Amino acid sequence: MMGGAWTSTLPLLAGTLGVALLLVLFRRPLRGLLRLMARTGTGLAFLAVFSPIGQFLGSALGVNLFNALVLGVLGAPGFGLLLMLKWVLR
Repeated sequence: MMGGAWTSTLPLLAGTLGVALLLVLFRRPLRGLLRLMARTGTGLAFLAVFSPIGQFLGSALGVNLFNALVLGVLGAPGFGLLLMLKWVLR
């Protein structure tokens, strides 16, 4: 069998080419998604740092993904929004 090497290499080559094509096509949405993930991680870190201080001040926020997403998307106004929401729902 002469084509034995191609039968195992061709699917790998086609898969690699397909992934590269998808990365090129979805470059902008993936960049936005990675940026959102980085901002959400920063918001999560801020919540983890603020949690002990907030408990001391009486305005602790939960350290969870929803709060981190709000902080990641809205930034400082989102932090104020979360504090006001906690105050209203108390």
